[in-house]
Amino acid sequence: MRQPTLKLLAATAACLTMTACTGTTGSSESGESGDPQKIKWLIEEQEDAEALKALEEHVATFTEESGIEVEISTLPFDTMRTILQTQLRSGDGPDVFSWGSGPSFGGALAEAGLLHDLTDAYEENDWEVYDFAKERVTFDGKVYGVPGEMETIGVFYNKDLFSELGLDEPTSRDDLVAASEEIKKAGTIPMAVADKEGWEGGHLLSMALASDIGSDEMDAIIEGESSWDSPEVADAFGLWKEFDEKGFLPESPTSVDYDTSISMFYSGEAAMIPTGSWLVGEIDDNVDFEVGYVPFPGPDGEGIFTGGLGSGPFVSAGTTKTEAAVEFVDFLASTEHAEWTVENLHTIPPVPIDTEGLDVSPLFATVLEDTATLGQSGDFGHNIDVMVTDQVNEAMYDGFQGVLTGQNTPEEAAAGMAAAAEE
Repeated sequence: MRQPTLKLLAATAACLTMTACTGTTGSSESGESGDPQKIKWLIEEQEDAEALKALEEHVATFTEESGIEVEISTLPFDTMRTILQTQLRSGDGPDVFSWGSGPSFGGALAEAGLLHDLTDAYEENDWEVYDFAKERVTFDGKVYGVPGEMETIGVFYNKDLFSELGLDEPTSRDDLVAASEEIKKAGTIPMAVADKEGWEGGHLLSMALASDIGSDEMDAIIEGESSWDSPEVADAFGLWKEFDEKGFLPESPTSVDYDTSISMFYSGEAAMIPTGSWLVGEIDDNVDFEVGYVPFPGPDGEGIFTGGLGSGPFVSAGTTKTEAAVEFVDFLASTEHAEWTVENLHTIPPVPIDTEGLDVSPLFATVLEDTATLGQSGDFGHNIDVMVTDQVNEAMYDGFQGVLTGQNTPEEAAAGMAAAAEE
């Protein structure tokens, strides 16, 4: 899940906090207080105002069919993570909210008793999602949410520039290094890497580690069967240090923010950008060259994509409008909504859909096909930050920045993650 840059001023965030998320109090299904046909849905702040407008118009079709009015409110990701659990505990939260899957997101709220159990709703409404995705919203045998959009993390590259330089698509680590050397000689930054916000380092570590050790071993580390304090994890940290020392990254990547790295790729200042599939729509809108997308190459071959899930809908355990909330989630879990998101939001639903006839770019069509294959097979690496605790994440973010700045060694960064996992 991409963690977007915090773009609103603190005062604005405070205002939203006070006004956006008041759906679970003062109302009831029986209509004793408030309107039972009006619910509030909280989502992460959208990067594109037009996307929010399109979403509001789309949700209006649900209101027309159901009679249930949905008020959409947004908050920046960092603000949501700080206040959401507090609001849900106090009863001053949304009826439905979109949030990340996995133990450190939906799992933490389920453990705190703040989520409505949707196990029966799955059976009654026949919601179909990929098995791995459903597992990410299942805690202690109960299903608490509908997984959000699927995301992969890999490497976008400028096909036109590669062709001009006589370079082929990188399908191994050696290919990636050789291509980066030639790109650097041509006066272009090989990889638009940013790590100012910190979370980017988590994605970079995730893709390098996944392509090095494979999905099974990555599962073992995340589940505690193997340790973060291992040569393989240290090597994944060290690889990016090596790339930085070779001049493959922008100067001082810990001073480069994510938006700047994107601009580097769009402008042609950088030939590649290692990031997630969520960028496809923006690439289609902002570049005038052909773009390819590949897994981060492994030491002996193509490597594997890192996969994950974005934010999906959960229902508050404190809502007094459960029936209306679940009916809205049913709308969000429908095939029709999934197809709409593909065409209008450029997101990839975690459900099997027929993409034939959908209006998408060639790049997005390729990403859709690749992601569907991964969703059915389940063979992909993990985006670490949604699978581990906040303590491990902080150790990973700090460790990655420390490695790039020379404040600690790759081995120390790996040991720091292992220590945090034991807390």
